[in-house]
Amino acid sequence: MKKIFRNILLPVMLIVNLQSLFAQDVDLLNLVEDKKPKKEYVDYAFKSPRVIMAHSLEMIHPGVLDFRILHRFGNVNRGLYEFFGLDQATMRIGLDYGVSKNFTIGVGRSTYKKELDGYLKYRLIHQAKGSGSMPFSLIAVAGSTMNMLKWEDPNRKNYYTSRLAYYYQLVIGRKFSEGFSFQVVPTMLHRNLVATTSDPHDLYAVGAGTRIKLTKRMSFNVDYFYVLNQNPALLLQNPLSVGFDIETGGHVFQFHVTNASGMNERAFLTETSNNWGKGDIQIGFNISRAFQIKKNKKK
Repeated sequence: MKKIFRNILLPVMLIVNLQSLFAQDVDLLNLVEDKKPKKEYVDYAFKSPRVIMAHSLEMIHPGVLDFRILHRFGNVNRGLYEFFGLDQATMRIGLDYGVSKNFTIGVGRSTYKKELDGYLKYRLIHQAKGSGSMPFSLIAVAGSTMNMLKWEDPNRKNYYTSRLAYYYQLVIGRKFSEGFSFQVVPTMLHRNLVATTSDPHDLYAVGAGTRIKLTKRMSFNVDYFYVLNQNPALLLQNPLSVGFDIETGGHVFQFHVTNASGMNERAFLTETSNNWGKGDIQIGFNISRAFQIKKNKKK
């Protein structure tokens, strides 16, 4: 019996103990790996792809078509006769589509100068938490506008390219917490045609935008652009917009006050003449309604 125990049972018990020890080592390794922070992307720095006028850090979700109406009344300081600006209005209708989680395209048409505009928006860096993550987001935007007004003098030779302007932006920002996000927006705008030789074809500006969360469905937003090389003879102002985002299920309602009449980059960077200090401000609102027109593929 001793020989049987020594020759058969002892090796079996040794194998079982080794397997148990091996299993414990694997479990310990799993515990170590689980403690390693996983990469988690940070979203919803803003409730909308636009802070108010400026592009924000947010992207349209893949397969989503965002129908957007921007509406702006006249100057409040025009008094009761103009019903404090409500008798006048300009608007822009736009369609934005999420091609992928990092790529958005959009087109729009404004009543102001009957301008058509379009843009491409691509996220180069996505803010994340965990291993190998970046603490900020970086987005590149390229867009163009086209003036569709009739030529002032149709008898002279007018070039189609004179209608065009182009802009390029980097949106750099971070969601610091659930209640606060901030971004900066260096911008270059090129106009093929300018009014006088004193007006630069290339304009440079730096924008900033912020969001402060007030409630689960409401936030306070501000965006501002400082134009670096505007023609001083034109006495133009830097566009400043202040407002609130209100999320109501299927759409986002943005109520704001601004000194800019135009609702695309060319317009509000080069033609903002209203002065906040003189009460030249306008009430406006943006309405966004999202439609899921393409289902996302399940991973």
